[in-house]
Amino acid sequence: MCGIVGIVGKSNVNFTLYDALTALQHRGQDAAGIVTCHEGRMYLRKENGSVRDVFRSRHMGRLIGNTGIGHVRYPTAGSSTSAEAQPFYVNSPYGITLAHNGNLTNTEELKNDLFQADLRHINTNSDSEVLLNVFAHELQCRNKLSPDPSDVFSAVSAVHRRCRGAYAAVAMITGYGLVGFRDPFGIRPAVFGKRETAEGNEYMIASESVALSSLGFTVIRDIEPGEAIYIDNDGNLHSKQCADTPTLSPCIFEYVYLARPDSIMDKVSVYKARLRMGEKLAEKIKKVWSDHDIDVVIPIPDTSRTSALELANHHGVKYREGFIKNRYIGRTFIMPGQSQRRKSVRQKLNAIDLEFKGKNVLLVDDSIVRGTTCNQIIKMAREAGAAKVYFASAAPEVCYPNVYGIDMPATHELIAHGKTVEQIQNEIGADWLVYQDLDDLISAAREGNKGIKQFDTSVFTGEYVTNDISKEYLDSLEASRNDSAKESGSTDVSSGDDEVMDLHNNN
Repeated sequence: MCGIVGIVGKSNVNFTLYDALTALQHRGQDAAGIVTCHEGRMYLRKENGSVRDVFRSRHMGRLIGNTGIGHVRYPTAGSSTSAEAQPFYVNSPYGITLAHNGNLTNTEELKNDLFQADLRHINTNSDSEVLLNVFAHELQCRNKLSPDPSDVFSAVSAVHRRCRGAYAAVAMITGYGLVGFRDPFGIRPAVFGKRETAEGNEYMIASESVALSSLGFTVIRDIEPGEAIYIDNDGNLHSKQCADTPTLSPCIFEYVYLARPDSIMDKVSVYKARLRMGEKLAEKIKKVWSDHDIDVVIPIPDTSRTSALELANHHGVKYREGFIKNRYIGRTFIMPGQSQRRKSVRQKLNAIDLEFKGKNVLLVDDSIVRGTTCNQIIKMAREAGAAKVYFASAAPEVCYPNVYGIDMPATHELIAHGKTVEQIQNEIGADWLVYQDLDDLISAAREGNKGIKQFDTSVFTGEYVTNDISKEYLDSLEASRNDSAKESGSTDVSSGDDEVMDLHNNN
């Protein structure tokens, strides 16, 4: 889960990129980067940290140019070092930079091919650098001094033939324009739009519509699975379907947790989808426990608020904010390592005793992944005086690893894997536990766009839409990405210093 943005503007785009990344900060808090292009030179700033920490006034002033891309990252590959901060850069052909959201599932195979056949060197462990080099090689194979849209689309078509897994990407081709593309399953989101100015139209490609709407861009539409959008430096928009058999299969966890509620993804309002999740969860509770004794419904902020409110309304039960969130603590789900997540829960949330004392409380969360957070929150509710603590998850049991860019790689770290609901209930310390049914979750999301025939629900079912995931792959992924690997992570040399890098002068 990362956030990407690309802009072709009529004036300097540095501050617009900064604001867009701030709108996408929820998608990654580990690292941030921006690269811009001015008169054939690229200017790059990337480093570990949040957007506001990485970019200071001295950096922003040097990020000049009317075209640029940006990225916010959270780590999925073992360690959280600035060596894997994005965007990545290659000088041939033309000078290309790329930012990527997702995860390739045939990275090792591609690395070998790039080295042995394409004569390209990969300098990090990041699959995003691999994706960039595949795209760059295929564009170079067109053997043109100046690429036109057909060359760009041919290169993206070759990427689709060679790369497997999930990828939504933006790439800047120095002196020519900006390209955005999405894998043939559309697992990770991407949307584009325009903003009219006195000088002409400006275009933006981003992970979520909120990045566009918050900055005055009008959303045109989602990038279709397998499609590429190319905006040349003159502001001309080109598009083409580049995959042979595209099949829209968006990750359903985007609607459960990852996306902002004010985003619309693949024509589905995230907010409305979460309302429907709360409604369907309420209906399930009525079926399995019609004579419940719930006094109050309390969400675990922030993502579960929408579902919890609708659940309370359907039951005619009070809805209360029982936990106050420290907004200066990041999202615990995307922190690299169990020890950091465990430490951050009590720093992040504080209970209001008056809302708990002597009451039977139903806590609602968007999902239960490792169980660490909800276990500690249930303890906090009891310490605040709750008589009984019930727990509801707006998503089904997370039982299987995610291979498409969400940090759920190690099966043994998932609390629901191989356990019954009663066993999970006892382990987290709840008096009663209820999960959303998968069919209801799918229905809640699909109602916004009946054209979606399938979602990627692999974390719930173990069925991967790309049909290329073997047990050996899952074992190797677990070994490289589990919490113990993160907590003992490497100390790679930083890829960015305290200043903006002029890439033209660093070749």
